[in-house]
Amino acid sequence: MHFDELLNSAAAIGKMSSEQQKTATMQFPANWCQGRTAFGGLSASLLYQAMRQQIEPSRRLLSLSTNFVGPLLADTDFSLHIEILREGKNSTQVLAKAVQNGQVSVIVQACFAKSRDSGIHVPVSKEMTLKPVDPRYTLPFQSGAMPEFFQHVDLCPQQGEMPFVGADTSHLGGWMKLKQVPREFNEALIIALTDAWPPTLLQMFKQPAPASSMSWYLEFVQQPQVSPEQWLGFEAITHHCKDGYGLEDGCIWSQSGELIALTRQTVALFD
Repeated sequence: MHFDELLNSAAAIGKMSSEQQKTATMQFPANWCQGRTAFGGLSASLLYQAMRQQIEPSRRLLSLSTNFVGPLLADTDFSLHIEILREGKNSTQVLAKAVQNGQVSVIVQACFAKSRDSGIHVPVSKEMTLKPVDPRYTLPFQSGAMPEFFQHVDLCPQQGEMPFVGADTSHLGGWMKLKQVPREFNEALIIALTDAWPPTLLQMFKQPAPASSMSWYLEFVQQPQVSPEQWLGFEAITHHCKDGYGLEDGCIWSQSGELIALTRQTVALFD
């Protein structure tokens, strides 16, 4: 099932009333899984796409906070519940939950806002350090050795190492896109692709072992003006790791070097 088809299902639920959402369900196939649960970028993007339907177009996404509460299983019905927490003159706060088998699996809270007149302007202080993308170095999908969802994603790494090689560095970066070009480029695509990269600390593991994203926060610097077939740049660093938990953050860039979004997540390690 293509990414666009899954987004369409989530959007249809997002357009429903609260009462209708209680009985509406959707599914995703196992080839969008990461282990036994949905690829985190997929579940977060589905919840975003559903809530987007209830927000007026003039309000753009400022921030998205995701907590992975429990597994979201493939080929099993789940529902999406959207709640507008507050709608003010300039901003809207929204809460969305994915519920499966009576249990909350994923929670997303987002803030949308419209542009306002202001005399304060601080230019972006970061610069992309990635080299131009070279598709020849895109990682091939290897069934059984990679998460199943990886068959839908192209990653072209430039910084850091592969997982489980005992690397000395915890930095990670490269280029990313979907293998099948989506119908349009929007925030849902950025959300999904950003989570396609393994945690920065996985490359420091000396042997295969799991790591799990516990919380994930995205801030959008600007509304993306990118065509669907273009690559996105990703650069992430680890700020701290101790007692089995790591904190990493990074930047998402357009192919021309414009900063689109900032990402930060807390990762639990099981090495």
